[in-house]
Amino acid sequence: MAYRLTVDPDVCISSGKCVADAPEVFRFDDDDIAELRPGATALSDERAVDVARNCPSGAIQVFDGDTEIDVL
Repeated sequence: MAYRLTVDPDVCISSGKCVADAPEVFRFDDDDIAELRPGATALSDERAVDVARNCPSGAIQVFDGDTEIDVL
């Protein structure tokens, strides 16, 4: 099973790093907060961790099933 990503909108600072790094998965909502694109293809596990690590605010979480992966 591929890792699952989530975005915490209360933590997102709208840097756009995730949108730039993986535009096929992330977009901005109407308030310029990052969100997952509906129906987006899952990233490889390695790429999912890289995108989460590159989020300056730590708003992207990576899960393996129900367990959150520590990306730092």
